[in-house]
Amino acid sequence: MLYTWDIEKIIKNILQELKLNINVEFNNNLTAPMSYNVSTNAIKFNYIQINGYNAKINFKVKETDENFVKIILYHQLGYYLEYRKNTRVLKTLIYGKEEEKEQLLAEIEENSWELGRTLVPEYLLKAYDQVRELDKLWDK
Repeated sequence: MLYTWDIEKIIKNILQELKLNINVEFNNNLTAPMSYNVSTNAIKFNYIQINGYNAKINFKVKETDENFVKIILYHQLGYYLEYRKNTRVLKTLIYGKEEEKEQLLAEIEENSWELGRTLVPEYLLKAYDQVRELDKLWDK
């Protein structure tokens, strides 16, 4: 089981390693394991959600808890990269029509996985791709 301080340390180490200046916040009201908040430039996480999500994932090759946190962090960093790359995103999400927002959110989700994957070390690529596939199945 991962505790708040374990998760926070893993996140901060990766951010430091990648030289990214992003805030880290624990939020026990978060309904997802982890999220990136563009307006506060923060990675938020809920350790209970992370542990539950980790238990739900059935890796073909068992990953350590630390590697699991890294995998979901890389996906969130994909959002960070997407928002930095695509400045129209926020305007559309705030002022766009519903169908436009839906299409954009699907695009952002796909791009965040792709951009996050560019940060993943070679030894975690298979596990990252596996989490991505399982995540797609659960969203349906």
